[in-house]
Amino acid sequence: MSARSPVAARRQLELFQALPGDMAPRDAQDLMSWPFFSLSKSRRVRPIDFRMGEVTIRVEATPEHGMATIWDADLLIWAASQIVEARDRGLATSRLMAATPYEILAFIGRGDSVLNYDRLKAALDRLQSTTIATSIRQPSERRRHRFSWINEWKERLDGRGRPRGIELILPDWFYAGVMEDTFVLTIDRAYFDLTGGLERWLYRLVRKHGGRQAQGWSFDLRHLHLKSGSLSPFKRFAFDLRAIVQRQPLPGYRLGYGIDLSGEIRLAFAPTLPEGLVDPLMPRKLSTDSVHKPGDKL
Repeated sequence: MSARSPVAARRQLELFQALPGDMAPRDAQDLMSWPFFSLSKSRRVRPIDFRMGEVTIRVEATPEHGMATIWDADLLIWAASQIVEARDRGLATSRLMAATPYEILAFIGRGDSVLNYDRLKAALDRLQSTTIATSIRQPSERRRHRFSWINEWKERLDGRGRPRGIELILPDWFYAGVMEDTFVLTIDRAYFDLTGGLERWLYRLVRKHGGRQAQGWSFDLRHLHLKSGSLSPFKRFAFDLRAIVQRQPLPGYRLGYGIDLSGEIRLAFAPTLPEGLVDPLMPRKLSTDSVHKPGDKL
């Protein structure tokens, strides 16, 4: 039996029209845990080549568009939110999605201006042209799944040639992860107000681990640097982290520094507590149970 052509496969996808109204933002946990996106708004073409334990990730970009950024990933949060909402309502979902630019931009907290629409199209181009090869969710350590964040996308125009809508096709790897309830987390809508790439990445990582320990969690700084995929030198990365700790911008979480039993400084975080309760990030010695060390499985 001959393999289906891409055109034939596309014809078998049922169009999923975006649902109207407000809904909770949902994020895919795999995307929250690992370095898949550029944290800078400047064009990045240098690949992300990451390995930790059995996890391998390679992200490659084209010189024309550059690598998909963590702001571009807002479109994937929109897509995940739509799919999970429809699934929970018992509605049919699909990798082939359609929406108006206004619906997408409104959900991710951006105005419906010509400039933002142009930025939306540029984000779609970067998501399509960025390629990923990863061992995550593969049955064999030697197996890699290769895909782009968007298989293809197109504009729908009205009779005057003005944009009326967008259609896009998500990759199997992303869609399968979103359809598994254990692979998706609700995030705070204030996430979209975070302006820095590092603080956006840090919020997603913190949200991924935030519910595991009532007394918070902590990370080795060099481990964080490696896991971010950032091109910044370690000293600059540590300086930027310190500035984020001073500003406390992450919704729902408080950041701080702790010292483990060996005397090493860790970046610690814990859920924000109601007024009057003891802050778990008050200066203290961190137990080894609350310290995340390089090589620990996430």
